[in-house]
Amino acid sequence: MSRQNITALEADKILKTGEALLIDVRQPEEFKERHIPYAISLPLDTIKDDFKKLEIPATRKLIFQCLKGKRGEMACAAISETYDMPNEIYNIEGGIGAWEEAGLPIIGSKSDKISIFRQVQIIAGGLVFLSVAAGASWIAGIIGVALAFAGATGFCGLAMALQKAPWNK
Repeated sequence: MSRQNITALEADKILKTGEALLIDVRQPEEFKERHIPYAISLPLDTIKDDFKKLEIPATRKLIFQCLKGKRGEMACAAISETYDMPNEIYNIEGGIGAWEEAGLPIIGSKSDKISIFRQVQIIAGGLVFLSVAAGASWIAGIIGVALAFAGATGFCGLAMALQKAPWNK
Protein backbone atom coordinates (compact mmCIF):
# COMPACT_ATOMS: atom_id res chain seq x y z
CA MET A 1 0.00 0.00 0.00
CA SER A 2 1.48 3.33 -1.04
CA ARG A 3 0.74 6.59 0.74
CA GLN A 4 1.36 10.09 -0.58
CA ASN A 5 0.17 13.69 -0.65
CA ILE A 6 -1.43 15.03 -3.82
CA THR A 7 -2.75 18.41 -4.91
CA ALA A 8 -6.43 19.22 -5.17
CA LEU A 9 -6.19 19.26 -8.97
CA GLU A 10 -4.55 15.82 -9.01
CA ALA A 11 -7.27 14.50 -6.69
CA ASP A 12 -10.00 15.97 -8.89
CA LYS A 13 -8.51 14.26 -11.94
CA ILE A 14 -8.44 10.86 -10.18
CA LEU A 15 -11.96 11.28 -8.78
CA LYS A 16 -13.40 12.14 -12.18
CA THR A 17 -12.19 8.77 -13.53
CA GLY A 18 -14.21 6.97 -10.85
CA GLU A 19 -11.09 5.12 -9.66
CA ALA A 20 -11.10 6.57 -6.17
CA LEU A 21 -13.21 7.08 -3.07
CA LEU A 22 -12.93 10.46 -1.34
CA ILE A 23 -13.20 10.29 2.46
CA ASP A 24 -13.71 13.52 4.42
CA VAL A 25 -12.31 12.98 7.93
CA ARG A 26 -13.57 16.23 9.46
CA GLN A 27 -16.29 16.31 12.12
CA PRO A 28 -19.89 15.81 10.92
CA GLU A 29 -20.75 19.47 11.60
CA GLU A 30 -17.88 20.59 9.38
CA PHE A 31 -18.96 18.19 6.63
CA LYS A 32 -22.58 19.32 6.86
CA GLU A 33 -21.56 22.96 6.49
CA ARG A 34 -19.58 22.37 3.28
CA HIS A 35 -17.85 19.51 1.54
CA ILE A 36 -16.40 18.30 -1.74
CA PRO A 37 -19.14 16.81 -3.98
CA TYR A 38 -17.56 13.34 -4.22
CA ALA A 39 -16.89 12.97 -0.48
CA ILE A 40 -18.32 10.65 2.12
CA SER A 41 -18.03 11.60 5.79
CA LEU A 42 -15.97 9.34 8.05
CA PRO A 43 -14.61 11.37 10.99
CA LEU A 44 -11.02 10.77 12.05
CA ASP A 45 -12.04 9.81 15.59
CA THR A 46 -14.11 6.85 14.30
CA ILE A 47 -12.09 5.90 11.24
CA LYS A 48 -10.30 2.84 12.62
CA ASP A 49 -13.57 1.19 13.65
CA ASP A 50 -15.85 2.35 10.84
CA PHE A 51 -13.49 2.04 7.88
CA LYS A 52 -13.85 -1.74 7.63
CA LYS A 53 -17.63 -1.32 7.16
CA LEU A 54 -17.02 0.34 3.78
CA GLU A 55 -15.82 -2.90 2.14
CA ILE A 56 -13.69 -1.08 -0.43
CA PRO A 57 -12.38 -3.11 -3.40
CA ALA A 58 -8.60 -3.58 -3.46
CA THR A 59 -8.37 -1.80 -6.82
CA ARG A 60 -10.05 1.38 -5.57
CA LYS A 61 -7.78 4.30 -4.68
CA LEU A 62 -8.48 6.10 -1.41
CA ILE A 63 -8.22 9.86 -1.07
CA PHE A 64 -8.47 11.43 2.38
CA GLN A 65 -9.29 15.06 2.98
CA CYS A 66 -9.84 17.41 5.90
CA LEU A 67 -9.77 21.18 6.41
CA LYS A 68 -6.06 21.88 5.88
CA GLY A 69 -4.41 18.47 5.40
CA LYS A 70 -3.17 17.38 8.82
CA ARG A 71 -6.13 15.19 9.82
CA GLY A 72 -6.04 13.70 6.32
CA GLU A 73 -2.41 12.70 6.89
CA MET A 74 -3.36 11.20 10.24
CA ALA A 75 -6.16 9.20 8.59
CA CYS A 76 -3.74 7.88 5.94
CA ALA A 77 -1.36 6.76 8.68
CA ALA A 78 -4.15 5.20 10.78
CA ILE A 79 -5.51 3.17 7.86
CA SER A 80 -2.03 2.12 6.70
CA GLU A 81 -1.08 0.95 10.19
CA THR A 82 -4.41 -0.73 11.02
CA TYR A 83 -5.33 -2.52 7.80
CA ASP A 84 -3.27 -4.69 5.49
CA MET A 85 -4.63 -3.68 2.09
CA PRO A 86 -3.14 -3.06 -1.36
CA ASN A 87 -5.06 0.16 -2.08
CA GLU A 88 -3.19 3.30 -3.07
CA ILE A 89 -3.77 5.95 -0.38
CA TYR A 90 -3.60 9.71 -0.91
CA ASN A 91 -4.10 12.84 1.15
CA ILE A 92 -5.14 16.16 -0.40
CA GLU A 93 -2.47 18.67 0.58
CA GLY A 94 -4.17 21.73 2.04
CA GLY A 95 -7.51 19.91 2.40
CA ILE A 96 -10.80 21.47 1.39
CA GLY A 97 -9.16 24.91 1.55
CA ALA A 98 -6.76 23.96 -1.26
CA TRP A 99 -9.65 22.40 -3.20
CA GLU A 100 -11.57 25.66 -2.98
CA GLU A 101 -8.50 27.77 -3.84
CA ALA A 102 -8.07 25.66 -6.99
CA GLY A 103 -11.54 26.78 -8.06
CA LEU A 104 -13.04 23.31 -7.71
CA PRO A 105 -16.71 22.87 -6.69
CA ILE A 106 -17.90 22.80 -3.09
CA ILE A 107 -21.33 21.83 -1.77
CA GLY A 108 -22.47 24.35 0.85
CA SER A 109 -20.98 27.70 1.62
CA LYS A 110 -18.03 28.90 3.60
CA SER A 111 -19.13 30.32 6.90
CA ASP A 112 -17.34 32.72 9.16
CA LYS A 113 -18.76 30.79 12.12
CA ILE A 114 -16.39 28.71 14.19
CA SER A 115 -17.58 25.11 14.49
CA ILE A 116 -19.05 23.95 17.82
CA PHE A 117 -16.19 21.47 18.14
CA ARG A 118 -13.60 24.25 17.85
CA GLN A 119 -15.57 26.51 20.22
CA VAL A 120 -15.46 23.76 22.87
CA GLN A 121 -11.69 23.42 22.35
CA ILE A 122 -11.17 27.20 22.65
CA ILE A 123 -13.26 27.50 25.81
CA ALA A 124 -11.86 24.40 27.53
CA GLY A 125 -8.27 25.28 26.61
CA GLY A 126 -8.71 28.88 27.75
CA LEU A 127 -10.23 27.82 31.07
CA VAL A 128 -7.44 25.30 31.71
CA PHE A 129 -4.80 27.94 30.94
CA LEU A 130 -6.44 30.57 33.16
CA SER A 131 -7.01 28.16 36.05
CA VAL A 132 -3.41 26.92 35.98
CA ALA A 133 -2.10 30.50 35.67
CA ALA A 134 -4.27 31.52 38.65
CA GLY A 135 -3.03 28.57 40.73
CA ALA A 136 -6.41 26.84 40.71
CA SER A 137 -5.27 23.64 39.03
CA TRP A 138 -8.25 21.77 40.49
CA ILE A 139 -10.42 23.60 37.95
CA ALA A 140 -8.17 22.29 35.17
CA GLY A 141 -8.70 18.79 36.61
CA ILE A 142 -12.48 19.17 36.49
CA ILE A 143 -12.31 20.34 32.89
CA GLY A 144 -10.09 17.37 32.03
CA VAL A 145 -12.58 14.96 33.58
CA ALA A 146 -15.44 16.64 31.68
CA LEU A 147 -13.55 16.33 28.38
CA ALA A 148 -12.71 12.69 29.06
CA PHE A 149 -16.38 12.03 29.86
CA ALA A 150 -17.44 13.76 26.63
CA GLY A 151 -14.97 11.69 24.65
CA ALA A 152 -16.03 8.43 26.25
CA THR A 153 -19.79 8.94 26.08
CA GLY A 154 -20.32 11.32 23.16
CA PHE A 155 -22.22 13.68 25.49
CA CYS A 156 -20.77 17.18 25.83
CA GLY A 157 -22.87 19.59 27.85
CA LEU A 158 -20.78 22.55 26.71
CA ALA A 159 -21.35 21.68 23.05
CA MET A 160 -25.09 21.38 23.67
CA ALA A 161 -25.15 24.79 25.38
CA LEU A 162 -23.10 26.35 22.57
CA GLN A 163 -25.54 25.03 19.95
CA LYS A 164 -28.23 27.17 21.59
CA ALA A 165 -26.06 30.28 21.75
CA PRO A 166 -27.35 33.13 19.55
CA TRP A 167 -24.14 33.33 17.48
CA ASN A 168 -24.57 29.68 16.45
CA LYS A 169 -28.12 30.06 15.12
